[in-house]
Amino acid sequence: MAGKRSTADILDAAVHVRAAARSATSGAAGVDTVLTALSRVVEYDHASLARWDARRRRHITLAGSYPADATAYIETRLHHDPVFAVLRGPARGGLWLGDVPGHLLAASPGFQEVLSPLGIADGVAQCLFAEDGRYVGMLNVSTRRPRSTPDPARAVVTLLTEALAATLDAGARSTAAAHQRPGGLSPRELEVLAELTAGRTNREIAERLYVTPRTVGTHIEHILAKLDLPNRAAAAARAAAWGIAPAP
Repeated sequence: MAGKRSTADILDAAVHVRAAARSATSGAAGVDTVLTALSRVVEYDHASLARWDARRRRHITLAGSYPADATAYIETRLHHDPVFAVLRGPARGGLWLGDVPGHLLAASPGFQEVLSPLGIADGVAQCLFAEDGRYVGMLNVSTRRPRSTPDPARAVVTLLTEALAATLDAGARSTAAAHQRPGGLSPRELEVLAELTAGRTNREIAERLYVTPRTVGTHIEHILAKLDLPNRAAAAARAAAWGIAPAP
């Protein structure tokens, strides 16, 4: 049990969480590795890391083990829950279930409709913020077993919030960059699209981009699908309208 481990054990586990978070931030590993490492800091029955999508005004679960209805609540309703207003308040500290006032739990659909039916007895909800103060998402951890007191894992989870926030913020920046690119095309797809404006064949494009003609063909298929265009001539016309031209 996590409560029976020494503080040194929990701190050592936290080092692994930070390493997993760095790997996820760089794209070298998935966000699920962060939650797996976190289970060594605080044992849980369910957990999730959800990124806040400001454009769509909802959370997007990047990794999690909650049932489908609980995940749906986190993504689409949690930010309207009375408890969420406390979480995002000036203190910005994690809120452990055992510390939530009874009247707030009674008014929380998240607890009454989601956590309570799951038999959740403890856990933490932690809002995560980027260095510039932007809200980037949240960590939710739930367990059916009450945790011991004092519990060093509480402080350790707080110390990990910066690393967890960086993981979510990296996903947000990646999504934002995709939205800023025309048609949501990848950088390589934009390069191929630019080559189409010169009327080059797949083989000619492949030679210029140092890939295979088959790879070029796959990119063109994706371009046509993303832009909902019938053929490469229409794609070339769209690129010209956007002012996209091939590199010299």
